[in-house]
Amino acid sequence: MDIIYHDVGGTHSVAVASALHLNKLPMDRTPNKNEILNLPTFDKLKTKDLGHLIYQGKDEFGNQVYTLGCKYAEKFVIPAIKDTYDLLGDQEELMLIKTKSTINFTMKIGGYTSRALGLMTIGRPIVTQGVLKAYPKIVELVSEVKRELEVKN
Repeated sequence: MDIIYHDVGGTHSVAVASALHLNKLPMDRTPNKNEILNLPTFDKLKTKDLGHLIYQGKDEFGNQVYTLGCKYAEKFVIPAIKDTYDLLGDQEELMLIKTKSTINFTMKIGGYTSRALGLMTIGRPIVTQGVLKAYPKIVELVSEVKRELEVKN
């Protein structure tokens, strides 16, 4: 199965969710800021990466895990992905997880400052603090996904 965590920028909530999914971040405690900042795609993707699936790894069930930044074209990008899987006859082999519900105001401000304005030295610490506050919600989302996968396997 292909699992795609997606949001607007593809570099904050999805980076953390995919790392949790792949057991690269702890489910039982909030990590420190360096554990977040050391994620390969956290606050590091470029505009050219938007709309592209970024492979993150294989989970313990053998599923491929990806992240995706859709910018504000989600209503076009997500149906295109679903249609592609339909054409291939593999709709059952796709799981799309929207992480928007985990994003808080601090993450929005920090992410905008870092990514859109290019002021990483100001925005990155702000978005990281937002992620640490949102971490329990992200853990909850990923836990739900993993429960679903256990039922399917």
